Amino acid sequence: MKLAIEEAKKAEAIKEVPIGALIVKDGVVVSSAYNLRETDQRAIAHAELLAIDNACKKLNTWRLTGCTLYVTLEPCPMCAGAIIQSRVDRVVFGATDPKAGCVGSIYNLLSEPKFNHRCEVEKGIMAEECGELLTNFFKQLREKKK
Repeated sequence: MKLAIEEAKKAEAIKEVPIGALIVKDGVVVSSAYNLRETDQRAIAHAELLAIDNACKKLNTWRLTGCTLYVTLEPCPMCAGAIIQSRVDRVVFGATDPKAGCVGSIYNLLSEPKFNHRCEVEKGIMAEECGELLTNFFKQLREKKK
């Protein structure tokens, strides 16, 4: 999670919402990414999607079985869908997202029995550090608008 936080800090440095993600397989970081929505002006440029896409390219497969996704914020519905579609085995996240989180806060897409894939979830890892990044970012954003 420390490496995901470092990715989130890269996003913060370029005025993106500070969310970072990693894909790890067999203890090795396969890919890492951070939010680029504002930079790229693409709604789908979430850290999780970018990390998944990079891992698929690097491993030359769309099936990320045996992989763990580490992310600083609970995935949204779009990212949870990509986790299911890419067959990630495990998701570890830091801060919960009561507004858009779909790995337990609003709904848990990753344990939905109607889908053909479910994955293990571990939440709250370094939650305070992950949450502080977001809280401080949005606080500074609000202060700038004054």
